[in-house]
Amino acid sequence: MLRWTEALEVLNSEFRPLNVRTKKRTSDMKHVASAESIRNTILAKLCAEADPERARQQQAYMKSEVPYFGLSVPRCRRIAHEVLRDDPPHNSDLWVSSILLLWREATHREERYVAIELLLYKKFAHWLVSDQLPVLEEMVVTGAWWDFVDALATRGAGAMLANDPVQTKRILYKWAKDQNIWKRRVAILAQLKSKTNTDVELLSKCIKPSIGHSEFFLRKGIGWALREYSKTDPDWVKEFVEKHPDLSGLSRREALKHLARSN
Repeated sequence: MLRWTEALEVLNSEFRPLNVRTKKRTSDMKHVASAESIRNTILAKLCAEADPERARQQQAYMKSEVPYFGLSVPRCRRIAHEVLRDDPPHNSDLWVSSILLLWREATHREERYVAIELLLYKKFAHWLVSDQLPVLEEMVVTGAWWDFVDALATRGAGAMLANDPVQTKRILYKWAKDQNIWKRRVAILAQLKSKTNTDVELLSKCIKPSIGHSEFFLRKGIGWALREYSKTDPDWVKEFVEKHPDLSGLSRREALKHLARSN
């Protein structure tokens, strides 16, 4: 573990100034300064708990070019909650600025885990509306791996869908046909936690464009989405699978896994 003085040395050596590129109030230097303060606090906490050996194992497991500090995702979540509890942003502009600063300037993977938790913090769930879809899109496209994208899909896009269904659905329909596989995966998984509130028309329309796709993360995502909904409406999932014989073997197995266990 790094000592506090060593952590500060790491922090100072890695900190770089950033001109935050948010669409709203980019000239408001108070927001930039406050966002930098939030990032500074988060980095100090991450550096103070760094575990180099665990970090090497994490990087190898995730096949990540970006290094780790060596913290677990639950610990990153707690750090985000601690910072927001002690110094909460007073409006959504500062909230977004803080998220994007931490995300864009990340030198270690945990910084992006914390940024995701800042975005998904329950007390600010009412700020997760379709206006923030460009923020979500940037994080999905530049994150481009399941450990980032799945949380952004199931908890981020899912919350936006609940808060602002009309505009969010319109965007998800587009993402379901996008060339970017991670945007497609978000559209497929956005309702993973919706249960009885699932919009089956949306689910179906988000799955269908990717049924014939060879990408593993899309085939797996389709199966996962169907498997979760089978716990709520098994008959709908059975019928969907029967009507789509071109589903990949992986998607089909995943979709019917819960049903097979319950029989």
